[in-house]
Amino acid sequence: MNVLYILSLEKSRMTYKDRINVRGIQTLVDAIQVDNKALIISGQLIKMAKLKDEWCEDVHNPEAVIRILKDSSVRIDLFSFWQRLPETAPTYDYYREWEYLAAIPIRDYDHWWKEQINSKTRNMVRKPGKRGVVIKEAPFNDQLVAGIVKIFNESPVRRGKPFWHYKKDFNTVKNEMSADPECSIFIGAFYETELIGFIKLLRTDRYAIITMILDLIAYRDKSPMNGMIAKAVEICAVHHIPYLTYTVWRRGNHGDFQSRNGFERIPVPRYYVPLTLTGQLALKLNLHRGLKGLLPERVVTELLNLRAKWYSGKDLY
Repeated sequence: MNVLYILSLEKSRMTYKDRINVRGIQTLVDAIQVDNKALIISGQLIKMAKLKDEWCEDVHNPEAVIRILKDSSVRIDLFSFWQRLPETAPTYDYYREWEYLAAIPIRDYDHWWKEQINSKTRNMVRKPGKRGVVIKEAPFNDQLVAGIVKIFNESPVRRGKPFWHYKKDFNTVKNEMSADPECSIFIGAFYETELIGFIKLLRTDRYAIITMILDLIAYRDKSPMNGMIAKAVEICAVHHIPYLTYTVWRRGNHGDFQSRNGFERIPVPRYYVPLTLTGQLALKLNLHRGLKGLLPERVVTELLNLRAKWYSGKDLY
C-alpha cells in the first residue's frame, strides 16, 4: 500500500481542536479532518459529526467518510450531512429528514420586484429612500466596524432573547466581521452619516448567504431592513448568483418577514447515519435533534413567545 496513503489515513483518524462560533462566542470543539475537509464533533451524550462549512462544501463520498469516522480515535455516534441548493431531490438512501431553508430564486431584479413581492413590500422598499436613507455596498473599514459596534450595543435583547453580540468591543467585532474577506460583501443603510443597518453577505459557489442582518431599533420607522434586502437581491442579480439565502426558515414574525420579502420555504434533505448502537437508539427515539426535536411545533412556538415576554421585562445588564 502506498506510504503516503497510509499517512493520510492515519491523519484522518486523529481528532484535533477547531474553533467555531457558539452563540456569538469563539469556542474550541473536537474536529476531524476527512478528505481535506473539517468535520465538527458536537454533543455530550450523543456525538454527532457534521461538516464545519456545510453551507459552502459538499460531502461527495459519504461511504468513505463513514468508514473513516467509524475508525476515528473518538466515539462518533451519528454522521449528518445535507444536500445544498439547488439539489432538493434526495440522492442517497440513508435515513433523512427535511431541512427547510429560506431562499429567493434569483432571475433578475425586475422579476423579484414585480413577481416575488407584493405592493406593500414594494412600498416598504421605497420608504428608506423617501426618508433620507442611502443603501449601498460599504467597504470594510474602521468606520463600518464602529457603526456595527453601535448597532450591537443598542440593546441587550433582540428577537426575544439575549443578544450574543451585545457589549463586544471594537477589536472583537472587527476580528469577527473580517472573516472570509475574499467572498464577503457588506451592505450599509446610512442616514446622513450614521450607519443604521447592515448586511454581511457571503458569496459561495451556489448562492449568497445573509450571515447577518441588523438595524438600529431607533430607526425602524425608516424600514432599512427591507431596503437592504432589495439591495442584496440587486447584487445577486448583477453577479448572476442564482439564490439568495437567509439560512433556515424561521418561525413567527421572523418567518413572516422572510415571506414578505420574497423568500421561499425550500426543503432540502438532511441525512443522519448511525455509526454506533447509541446512534441507532438516538434515531429511533428521535433524540438526534435534541429536546426541541421532541416537542410539537405548536409547543415550541409557544415557548419562544413566552421567552420573548420574559426577556422583554428583564434588565439583563
